[in-house]
Order: sequence, then C-alpha cells, then structure tokens
Amino acid sequence: MTGPVDLAAVLSRIDQPWQPRTVAVLNDYDLRVVRTHGEFSRHSHPETDEVFLVLSGSLTIRMDDGDVTLGPGQLYVVPRGVPHQPWSEHGAEVLLVEPSATVNTGDTPSELTAERRLA
Repeated sequence: MTGPVDLAAVLSRIDQPWQPRTVAVLNDYDLRVVRTHGEFSRHSHPETDEVFLVLSGSLTIRMDDGDVTLGPGQLYVVPRGVPHQPWSEHGAEVLLVEPSATVNTGDTPSELTAERRLA
C-alpha cells in the first residue's frame, strides 16, 4: 500500500457485519476494519492477543471474567487464549490489529468465518 488509507471509504464498501477488510500490513500484522452488528461467535486465539479499537458506535466484548464495553476512541487488548464474544446492539466500526494469518473466528470455525480480504 503506497498511499494513505481512507478508513471511512473502506468501511462504506462493507455491506455485511463481521466481514473484516485488511487495510494495511505492519510487519506480519494486519490492520483490519470491520462493521459489527449483533452477536459474533464465541472464540479464542490461542497463539495471539487481539486489539479492538472502536472508531464509531459501541462494542461489548463478553468474557468469562466480565464484559468490556468500548465506545469511540477506546481500545482493548484481549489476551491470547482468552475466550471472548464481540457483541454490538446498534453496530460499531472497529479497527482490529492481529497477525496476518489470524482467522477471525479463532479456534471456533463457524458461518461467520471470513477469508482474509484486502481492502
């Protein structure tokens, strides 16, 4: 990627929730944007932490030790191996940072499993 990335433009082309798009690659990590709405599958990533940065809306990350609710400009790191379930009642736009090989549904494949897609 040789120029600036317009996150709003990329997000405007995403018409389904939970379908992340890689907008940049930093070393071996993808920066991905995703629209969220409703409930995602419960899963974990045994090999990596996962960063959620909310750009707009509100996102709750359900975990066994308690829920974390994020608003615009807030981020949270889910530690590797921790089961979590993102949920957004009214929708959110989120930036994710994770290794490029990371599958969005982690260790729990489901109908929400998405292939890695470049924006």
